[in-house]
Amino acid sequence: MKNLIVRTVSGIVFLLVMLTALLLGNIVDCGKYFFALGMLFALIVMMHEFYRMRMDQIYKIPRAVAITGSCWMFLVTFFVQSYEQASGRFIILAFIPVFILMINALLVKDKSEFGKFADIYTGILYIAVPWTLLNFTVFSHNKFDGLPLLCLFILIWCSDVGAYVFGSTLGQKYGPKLCPSISPKKSWIGFWGGFAVAVGAGVAMHYIPCLPFHDYSIWHCVAISVIVNVCGVCGDLIESQWKRVANIKDSGTIIPGHGGMLDRFDSALMAIPAATVYMMCFGLISF
Repeated sequence: MKNLIVRTVSGIVFLLVMLTALLLGNIVDCGKYFFALGMLFALIVMMHEFYRMRMDQIYKIPRAVAITGSCWMFLVTFFVQSYEQASGRFIILAFIPVFILMINALLVKDKSEFGKFADIYTGILYIAVPWTLLNFTVFSHNKFDGLPLLCLFILIWCSDVGAYVFGSTLGQKYGPKLCPSISPKKSWIGFWGGFAVAVGAGVAMHYIPCLPFHDYSIWHCVAISVIVNVCGVCGDLIESQWKRVANIKDSGTIIPGHGGMLDRFDSALMAIPAATVYMMCFGLISF
């Protein structure tokens, strides 16, 4: 009971912080900075959790350089997207820290674990780059709108709830497992349950006038829901595989009862960039 209370309270706090970060910018212009701060905090924690999972305590300075560079990448993209005066060509500055990290690799004295240096680059590709792409989801012609990103998170949450309900009630008894070598509890019944709930949520949001999905065709809503569900499951399994290799249950403990920040955003790291690319290709969002 105590653990349930802790999970419930921390879950509510997490949800309120997320809603504030995504919606405050729609109310006041300075709210977009709260979005930036919230997403930067999540980025730093996720990368710290990943590096601790992969390398424990080694290469602390290169890891700090990578995390700092990832924050720089996010901030440069944020300011290019949020200010009309900022030319899009300045986005190339976001990649400068990557080159600094390459040079830093030459200065590492202890080469005995140098093979693990590749995990530092992996953290940037796996976490920092997808997270930086959130700026393309919330900005259109330099104007902040957190609703498209909120809709994508709603799809992820609905997919997770559907997968949990169908998987825990039917998936553990009937049908094959989804990927038993990586996540033994996930089942195909859970997958299709999450798939159905996500698509249902996408269709439902099409009929809510205050949401951006209302302006999309119903077929775009279905397509986005499918992309978010499938890519979200892949993102979940990718993180599960990292944790299985590291022989740990959770990436961290920052959210009591729920685990680490990477545990909460593993699906989003694949689902949201994929959905954003789809929406940009079909002109549903612009930059």
